[in-house]
Amino acid sequence: MKTKDAVLAFLKKQGSYVSGEALGEALGVSRAAINTAVKTLRQEGYEISSVTNKGYILSYSPDAINCGELLALLPADRVEKILCLESVDSTNNRLREMAVAGAPAGQIVFAESQTAGRGRYGRQFVSPKGKGVYLSALFRPESVPPESASTLTAWVAVAICNAVEKACGIRPSIKWVNDLLLGNRKICGILTEMTIESENGHIQHVIVGAGVNVNESETDFPEELKNVATSLYNETGKRYSRAELAAQMIIELDKLAKLWPNDKAEYLAAYKKDCVTVGKTVRISGKEETVCFAKEIDDNFGLVVKFEDGTEKTVSSGEVSVRGLYGYV
Repeated sequence: MKTKDAVLAFLKKQGSYVSGEALGEALGVSRAAINTAVKTLRQEGYEISSVTNKGYILSYSPDAINCGELLALLPADRVEKILCLESVDSTNNRLREMAVAGAPAGQIVFAESQTAGRGRYGRQFVSPKGKGVYLSALFRPESVPPESASTLTAWVAVAICNAVEKACGIRPSIKWVNDLLLGNRKICGILTEMTIESENGHIQHVIVGAGVNVNESETDFPEELKNVATSLYNETGKRYSRAELAAQMIIELDKLAKLWPNDKAEYLAAYKKDCVTVGKTVRISGKEETVCFAKEIDDNFGLVVKFEDGTEKTVSSGEVSVRGLYGYV
């Protein structure tokens, strides 16, 4: 752990003046290292006051996601498996490289911005700097057949709903299978990518990418997305700590990793409650587009739909659009 991160976490937890000597002793580093860390933090936008015979106090923190912010909210051994980047093409891409190189289960990659963030079907995910929470998480499931992995996206949707509710006091709804909504517009997309061993068909690893729109304003979205995308700030008028939301997302994903895929009762019940697709007229896109009625969520998180002729079908993948104010979204 960098001295800078440890100093920031200590000052955030302290909330009062602490001497450089006490900081050095607590962190096991020299006074010179403390001075260097404080100087770097100031350059990054943190306001740290220093008073002779009293020491340092943190008076202002920018809305940032970095290891120091997370260290103030999570155990040190958890933060060791978190990489925070200023910018990257895609957090999923970076984590895939790390997974191939042997990164452990639970490895997380955050980025303040993505230059080529991706959604489903190769769509662009807009990731303005310092506005959202953009992360990828690595799962290395043991003895889980590939067909079971299809449920992971739904579990993650519930986990992120839990995190948003705990950090921000508002619970999104879910549009089957993986979009989180507020006010009928999207605040979060989830992209799950799985790598399978060619020799035995076992899952090598699964990478889950999630992007939550937190403090974006209307001008942060391109014109073609303004009727589709929104943010927590747009819907509530409140600014939220992205670091606090990021920490809650990690906590919820860690909880999920211990339970998935067998202990699904809690997640299935929450998914059925949060899913707004059920009871709506929907359009299913595949080889052909079909309009039908979304009847229910089955026990494997599949969407049971009913056609005009009375026949029913369970959809386990594909693009589903819900008819709403702006047509199908």
